[in-house]
Parts: sequence; C-alpha cells; structure tokens
Amino acid sequence: MDAFDAGAGSLLRQPKAVWATAGASVVAFMGIGLVDPILPSIAQGLDATASQVSLLFTSYFLITAVAMLVTGFVSSRIGGRKTLLLGLAFVVVFAGLAGTSNSVAELVGFRAGWGLGNALFVSTALAVIVGAAAGGSAAAILLYESALGLGMACGPLLGALLGDANWRYPFFGTAFLMAVGFLCITVFLKEQPKPARKTSVLDPIKALGHGGLASVAASAFFYNYTFFTVLAFTPFVLDMTPYKSGAVFFAWGVLLAVFSVLVAPRLQRRFGSLKVLGGSLVLLAVDVLVLGYGSHTTAIVCTILSGAFIGVNNTVYTELALGVSDAPRPVASAGYNFVRWFAAAAAPYFAPKIEEWTDIHIPFVVAAVTAVLGALVVVARRNALTHEAEELESKHATEDSVAVFAN
Repeated sequence: MDAFDAGAGSLLRQPKAVWATAGASVVAFMGIGLVDPILPSIAQGLDATASQVSLLFTSYFLITAVAMLVTGFVSSRIGGRKTLLLGLAFVVVFAGLAGTSNSVAELVGFRAGWGLGNALFVSTALAVIVGAAAGGSAAAILLYESALGLGMACGPLLGALLGDANWRYPFFGTAFLMAVGFLCITVFLKEQPKPARKTSVLDPIKALGHGGLASVAASAFFYNYTFFTVLAFTPFVLDMTPYKSGAVFFAWGVLLAVFSVLVAPRLQRRFGSLKVLGGSLVLLAVDVLVLGYGSHTTAIVCTILSGAFIGVNNTVYTELALGVSDAPRPVASAGYNFVRWFAAAAAPYFAPKIEEWTDIHIPFVVAAVTAVLGALVVVARRNALTHEAEELESKHATEDSVAVFAN
C-alpha cells in the first residue's frame, strides 16, 4: 500500500469531537465564498457598484485580521470549546442580520460582525483539531485543509442555489447551518484543557519577531492578495448567472480540496516544501495573467485551474506557519493570520478600483506581480525556512512509515 494511502486511512479515523469541529469548519469556510456567485445580484438588488459590493469581503477580512490578535487572549481564558461556541454564535446572528439588509452599508457592517465570529471560530478550530486529532499534526492539518477546500467548494454552490431565488437566502442558509454546527460542538466536543500560560493580545505580534514566521507571513500576504483577487473580482469579469458562476467556483473549490489534501503532500515529499511553494506561486501568477487577458472561455478555465495552485499553497503555508517557530501553535497561527488576512481585505477593495482607474486587465497584472513577490520572499528567506522545511519533510516520511507499519 502507498504510504500516503495509509496515512489517508488514518485521517478518517478521528474522534467525534474532531469531526464535529471539522464539520462546523466546513460551514465557516463556506461563508467566505458564499457571496461569490451572487455579487452581481447583490449589486443589482441594492443598486450598488462593484467596488461597493466588494467591501463585503474587505470588511469581513479586515475585522478577521484584527480579531486574530484577541482569539488567543479569549481562548486561553475561557477555553477552546467556549471560544468556538462564541464564534459560532456571532456568525449565526450576523449572517442572519446580513440577510435583512436594505443597503450596502448595513450589509458591510453585518459582514464585519460575521468576520469577528469567524476569526474566533476558525483560529480556535485549527488548534482544537490539532490537539484532538489522531495521527499527529500533519493528519490534523490535512483534515483542516479538507474542511477548507470542501467549504470553499460548497460555499459558491450554496450561494448559487439559494441566491438564484433571492440574494438574501444564502445568508439565512448560512445562519441555519452554523446553528447546526453550534449544536454539534455543544454535544460532541468536551471542554479542552486551558493553556498553562494565558495569552496576551501582543503575543501574536511578538511571535512575528521570529524570522521564519515573519517570512512565511510576508510571503502569504502577497499570495493572499492574488488569491482574493481571483475570489472577489473574477465574478464581475465572468459576468454569469448565479448558477453558472456557482458551478465555476464549485469546480474551483473541488480542485482546491483535492490538491491541498492529496497532491500537495506528494509534491512536498518529492520536491521539498520550498520548491513546491515557489513553483506553485509562479504558476499561479501565470494563470491569473492568462485569466486577465484571455477570452471568456479561457477566463473560466483559468479560474477553475487556479484552485489547484491555491490548494497546494494553502497546505504548505499552514504547515510552515505552525512549525517554523517555537511559539505555541495558536499564537503562531494568530500572528500569521493577522498579517495575511490584511491582504484578503485589500484585494477586494483595490481590484475594482484599479479597474476603474485603468482597465479590466490591470487588476490581474497586479495579482500576478504579488504572486511572484510571494515566491521571491520564499527564495530570499530560504535560509530562515530551509531548516523547518526539512523537518516537515522528515516528519512526513516518519508518519508515512508509522502508518504503513500500523496497517
């Protein structure tokens, strides 16, 4: 049996608490891409421009980024389970309120509250899954990335199916699903042990003083600008019905999931984490450049194909961020996410503005440049990252051997 297949088998044998957390994570990530296929419908329904509607992403991720500084502070004081439930409660309330909006300003404000809940949930969910999963941290990260990929795939599909009837329905649907997640966490997840040391608000910033973690975060910042240009700006370029746009981003999400869980670990073992990351970023840059200048059909193909590169990048970045420094995983994750989510907030705002200032092609040129900048950071800081990358590859090999022996 292939080593990876053995590891994949152990990935499925997890406690109920892990599955409950991963299931709620799927819904949390669905909320990111949920509005993709209905952005034009929202703009039409609220008589708004593309740049105004794109603020749905900007407010969401700006609050998410800032909230990363307080997630560890909160969870180290009230515990992981209560933090997850608090985050879910915020999402349920604000997603429901978003569906009642009568203006872009209201919708943007409710999405900001949604972002706060998502930050509390998502950052804590990763720590809970890593702590409770069977098979070690690598298996936990793959499970988390599986939830991310599945959520990113299903979010646009749900948005299209419900949004075709009315743009408000996807928000109500998300609130309902997150309420189900709240019940699952309540029933299946026991309270996690609190950290011996309480985390301060400044700990994630201090963790970024580590050269390796700062390098990963800086590279991920540039990469996330590219990622969210594709996610938030492309729907306006494709200009398709909610169903067709949802189908495109569903296919994109499926590739993201497959490449993050199945392909990325194989590539890391064969070529090394840093080579895989640098190569994938360059290929993503080429892809978005072709997307921006190609025909409509080419743009659809390149949008879907970008999911493969994004899936690989997400897995490698997450592993590096959690292991490159001596900081506790929740603290390292908070510091890393604090930096990278700012780019996720910036891209949806600047891409439509750049189109207004220039033309429809230039936002993709900028996105290609930021992907290359992410790769250049990896190359320039390889000495700070090489040791950790080698340890990750050694860990993959060891876990594969253990999995084969166990079988």
